[in-house]
Amino acid sequence: MGRLRLGEYWINVLVWLVLIFGVAMSSLGDVKAKAKANSVDVHTECGFTRFPKLCVETLSGLGSEPNQYVDIISTLVNKTILETEQLPASNFAKLSYHFITPEAQHARFATGYCLELMRMSVKRLNQALLAIRKSPMKNKHDIQTWLSAALTFHQTCKDTADAFGHGLGGLPTETFIITNQISNKMDYLLQLGSNTLAFTSRMITSSTSSSHNTKINNGTNSRSSGRRLLTATAQQFPKWVSTRDRKLLESNTVNIKANVIVAKDGSGTYRTISQAIQSASGNRFVIYVKAGVYKEKIHINKDGITLIGDGKYSTIISGDDSVGSGASLSGSATFTITGDRFIGRDIGFENNAGPQGHQAVALNIASDHSVLYKCSISGYQDTLYALALRQFYRECDIYGTIDFIFGNAAAVFQNCNLLFRRPRPGASFNAILANGRTDPGQNTGFSIHNSKITTASDFSGVKHSFTSYLGRPWKQYSRAVVMQSTIDDCISGRGWIEWSGAGSSSLKTLYFAEYSNVGGGAGSSSTRVKWPGFHFISREEALQFTVANLIAGNSWLPATGVAFISGLN
Repeated sequence: MGRLRLGEYWINVLVWLVLIFGVAMSSLGDVKAKAKANSVDVHTECGFTRFPKLCVETLSGLGSEPNQYVDIISTLVNKTILETEQLPASNFAKLSYHFITPEAQHARFATGYCLELMRMSVKRLNQALLAIRKSPMKNKHDIQTWLSAALTFHQTCKDTADAFGHGLGGLPTETFIITNQISNKMDYLLQLGSNTLAFTSRMITSSTSSSHNTKINNGTNSRSSGRRLLTATAQQFPKWVSTRDRKLLESNTVNIKANVIVAKDGSGTYRTISQAIQSASGNRFVIYVKAGVYKEKIHINKDGITLIGDGKYSTIISGDDSVGSGASLSGSATFTITGDRFIGRDIGFENNAGPQGHQAVALNIASDHSVLYKCSISGYQDTLYALALRQFYRECDIYGTIDFIFGNAAAVFQNCNLLFRRPRPGASFNAILANGRTDPGQNTGFSIHNSKITTASDFSGVKHSFTSYLGRPWKQYSRAVVMQSTIDDCISGRGWIEWSGAGSSSLKTLYFAEYSNVGGGAGSSSTRVKWPGFHFISREEALQFTVANLIAGNSWLPATGVAFISGLN
């Protein structure tokens, strides 16, 4: 009897083990099935990118099938950082070595500029990677902005290298080889960046409020933009303008508590703006610059600098470098800003090279969350280089001839005056906007809102002797919108002009639009260009290019002073 009971005991134990093992295997099978259901076919997903072959090759290193877009995006960003950091600085050093004559100063500067662009790119890629790991959907606008900027910096380096290879005759053969190596490397980084942006866009469009916004949507192809359209015309600032910064923008000059004062006559802390910037420290450093013309070449790479003058035509920072005199494009800039959260108020930036100087930049900005308020920006060709990141211009006067607002920032120009100047003899046309968007995933573009497009005094009398346009497509996916603005009759009925030598393909991929403009140059559907990429848009479409949506997302804080239109009039 005891043996029987013992046998029954072991039989029961065996039965339970079998049952437990079966349940465990079933659960494991469910987990695997669920994981497979949530995983993604890399080949299918890469088919949505512009460079699917590279996409598959890059993602094959994951080792397992990803089940979230954040896995893919993180892998691609990490790969781009690694490849950017490995860019051989020795190539730039060798390139610089060949340019030893005074006439080639611009070439040495440009090689250093390319290295600076790579450092700027890595900074933005690391910011994006951190934001992806923390909360990808909460930070989606930041992520897309920083990835777009990295792509812009790589493209700018490529343009610089290509200019060496094709634009400077008589260089040693080795120099051409090096510039081609750099250009090819940039092509590779541009493809990586494009694929990363493609997945970022898919993550945003496939998200829903109930899915925690990160899982891959294999069954649908959502077209939701993830944006909340703000239609209010409240007097507001973007959320990235702090309470203290708002007070700086609102206060009278006499009430501003500056950290340092600049005065040419010695009555301030410093005599030059450069000295004041060198002394800057802390989160927000305020420099008050008294009236006068300051002939300085300035580069700010510090965050949180505020520059306040006595008026846009009273405090002037002036230079005269130009491509025509031997400077590189970026090197021609009178004032360059790469530090974030720059604020400029009641101050002027000018390049006095004149129309004969050809490209001559007055202001070059790659500053995220930058504000220019009541400033003047004056030059001829390529006056304002709005290179990258989120920028806002309010009540500014901007002067120029050809492409006098160019770059690939997400920039809104609100309540501004855009003024054509008289071009050099023999010039065939004038144009305001030349946007450099190179990829459909970039959330960049120029928006002219509630502004006035007109002529400066030197051009008014002869404005009909030249043809003037709103803009032209600098790059393949160029994007620019003019809305609720007054347009002088100096603007051609066509409105826009092709980029010479670019072919017709960009006329399909660009996005140029107008909405609710008035004035003799406002034009109509019968006179404007008939390009596939040009549109007269609806109010709903125009809302996408307001301050609320183009440069600061869907969150705004109440204002405390300066008028600020978040939506449309």
